Amino acid sequence: MTKTTGFVIPQKTIGFRGKKQKLFLFFKFYDKIYIETKGMKYMIRTKDILDEKDPRVRAKNTDIEFPLCSEYKNIIPEMLKHLRYSQIEKLSKKYDLRPGMGLAAPQLGINKNFFVVCYEVKEGVFEDYILINPKIISYSEEMIYAGEGEGCLSVNREVEGIVPRHARITVEAYDMEGKLHKYRVREDLAIAFQHELDHLNGILFVDYIDSKDPYKNADLYREI
Repeated sequence: MTKTTGFVIPQKTIGFRGKKQKLFLFFKFYDKIYIETKGMKYMIRTKDILDEKDPRVRAKNTDIEFPLCSEYKNIIPEMLKHLRYSQIEKLSKKYDLRPGMGLAAPQLGINKNFFVVCYEVKEGVFEDYILINPKIISYSEEMIYAGEGEGCLSVNREVEGIVPRHARITVEAYDMEGKLHKYRVREDLAIAFQHELDHLNGILFVDYIDSKDPYKNADLYREI
């Protein structure tokens, strides 16, 4: 599916407008600086999302330990906010956001196993999913593909072709409080989950597409 983001500020670009604000949380994550100020959080922008050429997008990821540290507790809601804003036309234009449905930690340079999905059930109504240390426990034999193709906020180019996905999957994952949940998803939401799960394994949707024959074996899968 289209989509991804980060709560990232290069150190030299830090600055605030208006009244002086008290900085109460300041911590370092890899080579990026994450900041939270009282009454204000830095909003994840398109420029914060790593490009496919960045090696961190392909790096090995590890599980998160509980209880969650403050860094993850702050980042995860910002990831969901970015996705929601990106799907609301007025806000996506205001903040120059590419529409996104899912976002995985590696796309922000955080090589940990978690991702979020913001799924628009109907116009203006969203369901948020937070999956920490997710694992697929079952899947259907039936395979599908997105007829309009998949996209990714880390892939800044148009790529046509078929990406085979399981029509239905069941995933176990933890929430932010460390409670284990089971998600049974199908069709477009199943595609979104599998797309994000691939990110946790260093895989991009373009890896599935035959560059010489992008629609190879199309008759073997159901288009949605």
